Amino acid sequence: MPFGGLIFLTSGLYMGWSLGANDAANIFGTAVGTRMVKFKTAAILSIIFITVGAVISGGGAAHGLGALGAVNALPGSFVVSLCAAFTVMWMTKMGLPVSTTQAIVGAIIGWNLFSGYPTDQEALTRIVGTWVFGPILGAAIAFILFFIVRYPLSRVSIHLIRLDKYTRTALILAGVFGAYSLGANNMANVVGVFIEASPFRDLTVVGFTFTGTQQLFMVGGLAAGVGVATYSKRVMMTVGSRLFKLSPITAFVVIVSTALVLFLFASQGLKEAMESVGLPSFPLVPVSQSQAAVGSILGVGLAKGGRNLNLGLLRNIVLGWVATPAVAAVLAYIALFIMQNVFMQPVYV
Repeated sequence: MPFGGLIFLTSGLYMGWSLGANDAANIFGTAVGTRMVKFKTAAILSIIFITVGAVISGGGAAHGLGALGAVNALPGSFVVSLCAAFTVMWMTKMGLPVSTTQAIVGAIIGWNLFSGYPTDQEALTRIVGTWVFGPILGAAIAFILFFIVRYPLSRVSIHLIRLDKYTRTALILAGVFGAYSLGANNMANVVGVFIEASPFRDLTVVGFTFTGTQQLFMVGGLAAGVGVATYSKRVMMTVGSRLFKLSPITAFVVIVSTALVLFLFASQGLKEAMESVGLPSFPLVPVSQSQAAVGSILGVGLAKGGRNLNLGLLRNIVLGWVATPAVAAVLAYIALFIMQNVFMQPVYV
């Protein structure tokens, strides 16, 4: 890969780091917040399974994002990813679990406005629709799952030590599923804007072809893992303990329901299976993992009667969701102007 391509790819690594620092924190946030899983264990599992999910299943959601606007010059991809990552990092510094999906969508719209390319309204509607339906779906799944999990526990006598062991194991397995789903769905936010101008080329080793896109997703997954390990603990505590006081059992419910929302919008196999029997399918687009997690926590809170919800923090989180795409779009437009007119780098072709 040319050295120049590596330099421009650094903003994608930065975006991956931001994803790990913010969105990936929500996968194990409830488990770490309830002290059932150690932060070190959560970080290691996140690094492994975010990368696996990205490489195996990350392409579907990336194409959905690409329909919004195909950034076709590497300097432009660099600026779009950098501005989205900076926006996410700023919100993370404030302790708010914002959406990398909203940040990258806002930055792409900023590129569309600067370059004169039209924004695909159908793709935009599909993606923005998930900002509404994602948290609602997460809340609904969590609400139902809470009663499904509680029913057998209320009728079976299990020693507290054994229940504690089972709960820890369940939280780890749920976190693994959540990390895989995050990599499969949200890695499009990290490297999706680089696909059209990818600096990687297909690599064939012993008859197996490792495509340039898969290499992009692998690099993005590893960058997200670094973000988890270095900067995610604060957001884990926000989601895991401050918005609503979760027990280990309700933490499991939140992780599973969040992961299911991501999986539904990332599974090509599920989409094809539903369409084959004439059922409407979920669009393959990146959805906000943070919104799904917050919605799931609210669903558990409602299932328990709606008591002890931190409505002040919820208001701040929602304000962050509203501000994120707008800030990213404005930053991208300004930065694209500087890149093209000051540094003389073409940001679109």
